[in-house]
Amino acid sequence: MQRLSRKARPSGPGRLKMLFKLAAAAGLLGVSALCILLIYLYQSPLPPIDSDQNSVMLDAKGEAAAVFSTADKNQAHVKLEQIAPSLIQATLAVEDRHFYEHIGFDFKGMARALLVNLEHFDKIQGASTLTQQLARNLYLTHERTWTRKAKEALYTAQLEMKYSKKEILQMYLNQIYYGHGAYGIEAAAQTYFGKSAKELTLAESAMLAGIPKGPTYYSPYNHMKNAKDRQKTVLGTMVDTGVITRAEADKAYAQMLSFQPPAMRRTDDKAPYFRDYVRSVLVDKLGISENLLEHGGLKVYTTLDTDAQSAAEEAVQSVIGSDEELETALVSIDPRSGYVKAMVGGTNYMKSQYNHVFATTRQPGSSFKPIMYLTALASKKLTAASRFNSEPTLFHYDGNRKTYSPKNFGEKYLGEIDMKRAIAASDNIYAVNTMLTVGEDNVIEMARRLGITSRLQAVPSLALGTSPVSPFEMASAFAVISSQGRSVNPIAVLKVTDAYGNVLYEAPQQQPEQVVDPAAAYVLTHIMEGVFDTGGTGSRVSALMKRPVAGKTGTTSTDAWLVGFTPELSTAVWVGYDKGKTLDTAASRKAAPIFARYTEKALEKVPPKMFPVPEGVVSAYIDTATGKLADAGCSGGKELEVFIAGTEPTETCSGAQPPAKAETAPEPAKEQKRSWWQDLKRWWMD
Repeated sequence: MQRLSRKARPSGPGRLKMLFKLAAAAGLLGVSALCILLIYLYQSPLPPIDSDQNSVMLDAKGEAAAVFSTADKNQAHVKLEQIAPSLIQATLAVEDRHFYEHIGFDFKGMARALLVNLEHFDKIQGASTLTQQLARNLYLTHERTWTRKAKEALYTAQLEMKYSKKEILQMYLNQIYYGHGAYGIEAAAQTYFGKSAKELTLAESAMLAGIPKGPTYYSPYNHMKNAKDRQKTVLGTMVDTGVITRAEADKAYAQMLSFQPPAMRRTDDKAPYFRDYVRSVLVDKLGISENLLEHGGLKVYTTLDTDAQSAAEEAVQSVIGSDEELETALVSIDPRSGYVKAMVGGTNYMKSQYNHVFATTRQPGSSFKPIMYLTALASKKLTAASRFNSEPTLFHYDGNRKTYSPKNFGEKYLGEIDMKRAIAASDNIYAVNTMLTVGEDNVIEMARRLGITSRLQAVPSLALGTSPVSPFEMASAFAVISSQGRSVNPIAVLKVTDAYGNVLYEAPQQQPEQVVDPAAAYVLTHIMEGVFDTGGTGSRVSALMKRPVAGKTGTTSTDAWLVGFTPELSTAVWVGYDKGKTLDTAASRKAAPIFARYTEKALEKVPPKMFPVPEGVVSAYIDTATGKLADAGCSGGKELEVFIAGTEPTETCSGAQPPAKAETAPEPAKEQKRSWWQDLKRWWMD
């Protein structure tokens, strides 16, 4: 029986014959299904083009604060004959060089892109044809799902069936978004160059053809270097495809283009600079396309506090006055969460859309000094009572090969002073002594821990803030100090949903990272509160401040700063001129009142809070004349100062035996000795 069953089985050639028949049948069914699908697609009408849906920016309360879509869509339709041939050639070269050869899908390009992406383990290269892009822009959102990709493929096939290549190209060039509200090449030519699409030169065509890949990133109004780099890429692809010579490409790249002044976008949106910042986060960091953001009906949930934003705008308007050239920046961050609460990027958004909050070309001046003093305190090389002589000094550095001779403002020198007096009076001699004591590299390393990424030069003058840093970086760094050395990344976008409520992005929960000793951060905070006391550089606005505030002013010939914080807000304010014009005395004093007015108004509904005292902090009465422990034999005044435990002075001013540790003056009871009632009140206020 076994032998008979074996002989009944198909032989090897029989199996192959059966498999061949099955494969042929499956292939025939597949071809039939494809033919039926193609006939169906050919006979079915394309869907109506989606009407625009405004994408909305929501504030921290979930209320609409702004829209991302352009209010008046700038679009003009032209025929292909009314477009400069160089623009058509540039677009095809950089976007779809095989446009006239494929049937809507570039299978060779898709295979090549797949190999490149597999090689780099990332999506380095794409292979969407112009027809695919047109289908996506006309009929679909930009959600990254298989359903959307399948629909895109069907609509692409229908477009290729129902329209000629010329018609598809014409539709594409009239629909694509070129940034700044310009849809289509005619609107783009008018927006950027004030001429029709037919009059575009090769250089202008290459510039415009490069923009749709990233209308914000490659906008010559926003990032001229990026735009020129992209133009060079476009010209290079035109050389590769043989439509122009290398000499023509080089000549076009070298041509100086004459751009139209950017249109002043009229808007009633709240926080326009914040909105533009959120737009850049969505596009550049989260990968959301400009087209989807412009008319995809997104809801973008942000950290914007509209009350704080109103306070910021009111403070700027009330202080800046009638000087039309004077610019300012204000950014405010919650140190506890990293939430960006308010942002003013300039004095007048209608006049200039440039956001000075992110300008990395302005020197912070003395407002940088707290970062250096934090380095000194955390390393325990200096304390609040450490003393240097404030007098004209020639400093030697770099192995005595170089010298540096800083001066104090107004040539005012204070003699022997401690750190608290040096910070309050912004003494430059003390600052450079501190820098050379702790080392420039250590200060730069501390700045990196606090979130400063700008290039910092390891020279003694770094102590005086000679390396440019943005207001955003300064507010972020001071937020770490306010939060007792805990760092969280600044965040503005919490969640993004599409028109159907699907979540496209949700910010991950952050766990604060302890980057600085809490005791060192508190000691510096306590010292920085003195900036607003009598004799401090911020004393002229102390009457406006009704709560504990720590901060530091900074002034150069062209920049005025005040960066400071409360337990709830870390705020950087900058004032200056775009063209490097020297600040007069009146202008140099405007940063402090902006900060003070904003802080009080933004927190008017929040009870004043003291900075909490962490473990590892001790206090002692210090003789102001010597910086030693005060006792009955001291001739100077007596002042309560705080220290990292173990760094407090151990010698009295009179040379007498220091009192027992238990006799060292404690901090006021409200800060150290807590009753259950005080603990309850603190809990309630928090």
